[in-house]
Amino acid sequence: MPQMDRVGDESDERADQHGGSPGRHWAVLPGNPCRRDGQLPVDPATGKIPEGIAAQTEQALKNLSAILAEQGMGLENVVKTTVFLADMGDFAGMNEVYAKHFKAPYPSRSAFQVAKLPLGAPLEIECIAVK
Repeated sequence: MPQMDRVGDESDERADQHGGSPGRHWAVLPGNPCRRDGQLPVDPATGKIPEGIAAQTEQALKNLSAILAEQGMGLENVVKTTVFLADMGDFAGMNEVYAKHFKAPYPSRSAFQVAKLPLGAPLEIECIAVK
């Protein structure tokens, strides 16, 4: 098993600023991959979740991009995402925005409807990225 380094801690203010789930701010780095805990669509400037699934998806991806940038990566490094939706009826709207942020070869993706997300968020996006 490769050496794994945990980056961050439970009071990681940068993750909080980018909409990370409270108390879960770890990036696990086994070699070159970076697994990033889910990012909520919280605007770090206001601490609020924008209205509408398109704006919410945009904000979650912006937050994810900011965290990846701190590791010297971007969305082009993402190989796998998981999208958690409070309402699967929002999938088409989320997917329209999501598709604008990724290029071929597209990362593998799973999407699930869940009963509830932190802060009452409508979606959360996590990823695995590789340098």
